[in-house]
Amino acid sequence: MKYSHKLSDAVHILAFVDIFQDGDLSSKMIASSVESNPSLIRRLMSLLKKAGLLSTQPGTVAPKLSRPASDISLLDIYQALDEERNLLHIDPKTNPNCLVGGNIQETLDEAYARVQSSAEKEMSQITLQSIIDGILDRHAKKTADDSNS
Repeated sequence: MKYSHKLSDAVHILAFVDIFQDGDLSSKMIASSVESNPSLIRRLMSLLKKAGLLSTQPGTVAPKLSRPASDISLLDIYQALDEERNLLHIDPKTNPNCLVGGNIQETLDEAYARVQSSAEKEMSQITLQSIIDGILDRHAKKTADDSNS
């Protein structure tokens, strides 16, 4: 099964920009954190900018969040991406002459729509700030554990 890392990479970019706002925010530096390539980072940053989540100035390497991290939800980031927005997908090629094959697509459409709605509602409750706080808390805990070892 093919899956995309775009959402986690986009969250990674925004968290990096917020945490290291006074540091090197070049696509090369961010790509080294994501373990990706700078062109992918630039493409994702472009989508985030188009969605109003990131602001940049031409000729400078100083991206910034367009609004506070507490005002950016995981759903906002998810919706900024240019791919189909369905979490679950139905096999479009089933046998219409079969009892199951002829009826499963519409039946799954209804079930998957409920899952999508629930997921989006939950994503709207998770802020970028809560993710950043989790990153910083885990880092502080690891640092404390390392110094106690």
